[in-house]
Amino acid sequence: MEWTFVEVWQTVAEHVPDRLALAHGDVALDWSCFDRRAAGIASSLLKAGLHPQEKVALYLHNSPAYMESVYASLKARLVPVNTNYRYTGDELVQLWTDADAVAVIFHGAFAEQADAVRARCPDIKLWLFVDDGKSACPVWAQPYEEAAQHPDEVRGIVGAPSGDDQMLIYTGGTTGLPRGVMWRQHDLYLASNATGDPDVADYDHVRRRLEANAPPVGLPAAPLMHGTGFVFAATILNRGGTVVTLPGISFDVEVLLDTIVAHGVTDLCIVGDAFCRPIVDALDREPGRWNLGHLRVVSSSGMAWSASVKERVLVHAPSALLIDFLNSSEASGMGRSLTSNRKKAGGARFQLGKNACVIDDSGNPLKPGDPNPGRLAVRGHIPLGYYKDPVKTAATFPVVDGVRYSIPGDLATVDSDGAITLLGRGSTSINTGGEKVFPEEVEEAIATWPGVYDSLVVGVPHERFGQMVAAIVASEHGDNLDIEGLRDHLRKRLAGHKIPRAIMPVESIGRGPNGKADRPGITARVIAWLETENAT
Repeated sequence: MEWTFVEVWQTVAEHVPDRLALAHGDVALDWSCFDRRAAGIASSLLKAGLHPQEKVALYLHNSPAYMESVYASLKARLVPVNTNYRYTGDELVQLWTDADAVAVIFHGAFAEQADAVRARCPDIKLWLFVDDGKSACPVWAQPYEEAAQHPDEVRGIVGAPSGDDQMLIYTGGTTGLPRGVMWRQHDLYLASNATGDPDVADYDHVRRRLEANAPPVGLPAAPLMHGTGFVFAATILNRGGTVVTLPGISFDVEVLLDTIVAHGVTDLCIVGDAFCRPIVDALDREPGRWNLGHLRVVSSSGMAWSASVKERVLVHAPSALLIDFLNSSEASGMGRSLTSNRKKAGGARFQLGKNACVIDDSGNPLKPGDPNPGRLAVRGHIPLGYYKDPVKTAATFPVVDGVRYSIPGDLATVDSDGAITLLGRGSTSINTGGEKVFPEEVEEAIATWPGVYDSLVVGVPHERFGQMVAAIVASEHGDNLDIEGLRDHLRKRLAGHKIPRAIMPVESIGRGPNGKADRPGITARVIAWLETENAT
């Protein structure tokens, strides 16, 4: 027997039906209600003519509807597809077309954007409207709430869930285009196993641990439409706990801290310094306002989480364990770094996961103390590959000496004690607040602005977001480039997190005779220009 998320969650709903499952502002749903509402949404998806393993796009902010929609999709043996709600028209069409989406569940805030792309997505059979008070339900959509109130038994229609049923996590990756990472449910469940469940599915074991352990209360501060937030929330549900989501659509640190206290949150998920630095700044300003004594675990994945910020967290949450995971959508369990008041924070040093290693270009594991960098690799429960991309799948998931690995591209060295020092991703991808931005995509958009004849987009250090997107732009206007006009132009073509925060106008990029740019040199040039601008 293999694990499936849907059968674990159904077991929890049957065994502890009155336990709180989802909380959001004034909304509180127990496990029985969570299960029943998901069955209603699953029924609507099937009545619309969807078939097992077809794709359902989730175009939603953090809310109970997000995990309800995931649960509903899995009940109907459909595949939920995360959608970055910052995407604009062309980006949405590209994602949903690539994913072969046949249904979209969307918040009212996105009704206008969804309407604008409907004609370009003819394969979508059902649009389910989640009322968030932002707009009325369009005539071309069905109300989500009505569907949730009419559950039907779906198992007899679609058959029993299988460990082979897929989960699809889209990531911007390093190509500029979103790419779907295909996971078997059994593999993703075990790769993110936070419960100590055995490799063979055992639902009596699930029932026993539900009785033996106090349920966690988890808050994903990160968006659920990112792999970090979603997998965290799923693991909280796997443990029979409560997922708390913030009622606002933007990050408000005081609301976050108030919610942690009000709900007795035990497990908090963030994304590195971009989230944690504002949290500790607020705690330092008002040290007696929020009591975080019940916070047991703060976890992060996706971007740098500095040692100094971790130490500041422990001042206010002295009993917490801080876990810095070295994961990606393509690979879970590459490594982790643990910090507590008994174990101080390190820099970029991680302990390798049990199925992870660092390999050289020939596929040989590096020995401790080897000064040469290698690529992080993990075996065992790993994805099937990238959806509809066999070439990239073969490159990222190679077979080495008969063992299949996931090698997403992170570079590291192996220290003499066996720990690793992370060097970063071996590409030009920019990681800004956990969002990945591919420079060439931004450069293409900049090139459509009149008068621009060259540009280079780079990531430069940013105290909160790790990196910020910056551009050096050569145009016929020279120093008189209309920077705000260019930004307005880009907002019509790109998601907001891809818009350069800094734009340096120049007459020439300074490419070499071969047409190539000195990216490190230009990055340094942009940083020096920013320092001068800030000084004046």
